[in-house]
Amino acid sequence: MLDDNRGSAGARPMPPGETDLVSPANCPCRLLLDQISDKWSVLILAALCAQPLRFNQVRRQLEGITQKALTRSLRKLERNGILSRRVIASSPVAVEYAITPLGRTLEEPISALYRWTHTHLPEVEQARAAYDQRMTEEE
Repeated sequence: MLDDNRGSAGARPMPPGETDLVSPANCPCRLLLDQISDKWSVLILAALCAQPLRFNQVRRQLEGITQKALTRSLRKLERNGILSRRVIASSPVAVEYAITPLGRTLEEPISALYRWTHTHLPEVEQARAAYDQRMTEEE
């Protein structure tokens, strides 16, 4: 992923030495990275990778998300082509969200990130404790 100068269809080639994660403030990739990697988007994608879900099913799976935050995140992911939205003509009307083929390409990176958190959580907790101790001693 880093320093990959091959580019992809429709994307601008990266200048030599530039990485995907360190880019100019006006780089469109930065905005997209922000939109697909925020807390709620990652959790929504993880839920929808298993199966399409209705709005309230997603909301129940994501404890702590507000209706407004869920709506905003779903719209953002739909706009980016990562999710699809289907209105189900029932009484009452329901809306179902599903991951698109483009969104499915995020499944492995998200799974890898999740595995990383499980693998390295003890080290992170140790680093936090050491940091907190240093801050306490400096006060």
